[in-house]
Amino acid sequence: MNNQKEFKPYIPAEKITPEITVTSIIMGIILAVIFGAANAYLGLRVGMTVSASIPAAVISMGVIRVIMRKNSILESNIVQTVGSAGESLAAGAIFTLPALFLWAAEGKMDKPGIVSITLIALLGGLLGVFFMVPLRNALIVKEHGILPYPEGTACAEVLLAGEKGGANASTVFAGMGFAALFKFIIDGLKLVSGEISLRVKGYAGEIGTQIYPAVMSVGYICGARISSYMFAGGVLSWLVIIPLIVLFGENIVLYPGTESIGKIFADGGASAIWSSYIRYIGAGALAAGGIISLIKSLPLIITTFGGAMKSVTGTKSTSDARTAKDINLKIVLASIAILTVLVWLVPAIPVTLLGAVIVVVFGFFFATVSSRMVGLVGSSNNPVSGMAIATLLITTLILKATGVIGIAGMRSAIAIGSIICIVSAIAGDTSQDLKTGYLLGATPYKQQIGEIVGVVAAAFAIGGTLYLLDSAWGFGSEQLGAPQATLMKLIIEGVMEGNLPWALVFIGVFIAVVVEVVGIPVLPFAIGVYLPVQLNACIMVGGLIRLALDKLNRKDEEKKSIVNDGILFCSGMIAGEGLVGILLALLAVFGVDSAIDLSVKLGIPTVAANAGGLVLFAIIIMTVLKFSLWRKRR
Repeated sequence: MNNQKEFKPYIPAEKITPEITVTSIIMGIILAVIFGAANAYLGLRVGMTVSASIPAAVISMGVIRVIMRKNSILESNIVQTVGSAGESLAAGAIFTLPALFLWAAEGKMDKPGIVSITLIALLGGLLGVFFMVPLRNALIVKEHGILPYPEGTACAEVLLAGEKGGANASTVFAGMGFAALFKFIIDGLKLVSGEISLRVKGYAGEIGTQIYPAVMSVGYICGARISSYMFAGGVLSWLVIIPLIVLFGENIVLYPGTESIGKIFADGGASAIWSSYIRYIGAGALAAGGIISLIKSLPLIITTFGGAMKSVTGTKSTSDARTAKDINLKIVLASIAILTVLVWLVPAIPVTLLGAVIVVVFGFFFATVSSRMVGLVGSSNNPVSGMAIATLLITTLILKATGVIGIAGMRSAIAIGSIICIVSAIAGDTSQDLKTGYLLGATPYKQQIGEIVGVVAAAFAIGGTLYLLDSAWGFGSEQLGAPQATLMKLIIEGVMEGNLPWALVFIGVFIAVVVEVVGIPVLPFAIGVYLPVQLNACIMVGGLIRLALDKLNRKDEEKKSIVNDGILFCSGMIAGEGLVGILLALLAVFGVDSAIDLSVKLGIPTVAANAGGLVLFAIIIMTVLKFSLWRKRR
């Protein structure tokens, strides 16, 4: 059964329309850098990133159709293809590379150079694209109708809906503008509190919420179920485990703390207990959650890889149609060989020949798995974290067994893990974009070139972004917890040095096991255990707003429109806050942040700042409702 003959895309194969143009490339690069930087900031704060494909598609439709008066859906498709690559590359990079900065802060090694970060991101991203090219015909074409590719299909629907008009782009831009304003008021001018906490005398627990629009937007986009799992994890760690530690260990000095638990709590409150102990419990839960999700996916992974390999060898496209043309396979294989040699030989990348072999073997395997799994369950359920954890464990054990130990081994393990994590993220993103293109009638090799352009642009931006954020606040700080990278760091240290507080780690492991046994998804719960409860509560607010809109007594079409407008507005808010976060980091690096800080100059009391924060939070919620529930529709 030949799906290529049966399926008729929106733009027929025989029709030629503009795709790769100066407009689409420039817009795509701008969006790749914007969403890459914004997602890097978001991921380092909350340990999660969100897809940029749909907001990028909406923005491109708005600009190309409404402002430039051009009617070219495939040109808009190239914009979102290039733009979404930035978000995926940022996701792969920020889950691993900040570990190098954390070790540098501990004095174990020098900071990684920008060139090193850029090259790791660039080579990983390019490998992800090239690994996906020979899989396109097998996964996108042959299995059309079997693999739904939820995000890719949704993005195609957005672009097709945009043929009727590009008004939805204003919703994304409004979200960016409002969030930028809110973020500047909270963290720039500091007129109101960005976090409000409630403590009860005589009880060591703590509850509260952050006020940030991007954090709340994550909850809205993820939905009430995922948000509630994260919030439940936060409640367990901050209202159960922290009070237990303080209650039973007040006069005890417990490793890795160097003072009695009572003194740590007296000096720093619940946050100090979290920093000293809970993050190890959370790391154990996260590691176990990643491995559990990987084990549960193993049957699917094995059949996926086997099926994909059979498809690759047995379904080579022989069509000369425009919609069947990939980058030439000889160019693909030569590029993979050159990139592998560069991973090994480039001095800025601390990877040996053995490491380069590990990159290619694990990289191709996980790229194949990632590409097919996002087709089945969507990008949000793709176990990239589990793959990264498994890769780091195996890689670190291999390096240690072959004598590559100490700082050199740790640095090499992170470099290998980073490249493979980026490969998996980019391969999943590329497959979603190619599905969008398949439905619309795009030219595959032009989309693949677009992915390469997006990877290159984002790779050159990610190094500067990481350096800027680290210089402003430091990874592992209250502003940038870098939960995933901290987890990867702990795993490598645990294998290489064996000096982790294993009792705390195993408490987290068995919490994850219990959660899995009772049928709760482990990873969101484990992330909740690890993150501050105030952040989880803010995410929960977004989830509750989404739940309220999902339960509206409206016609299905109208309700879907309301919810989708909210998603677009929240996507814009994430981008807007991320960009202002980068701007504030620049101001902090140059010492200008204190000049615009009005909290001290005006002498705003804490009570007034907290009240102002609650009022602003209410306004943030109202803006979401204004651009979703209360939006005027034709």
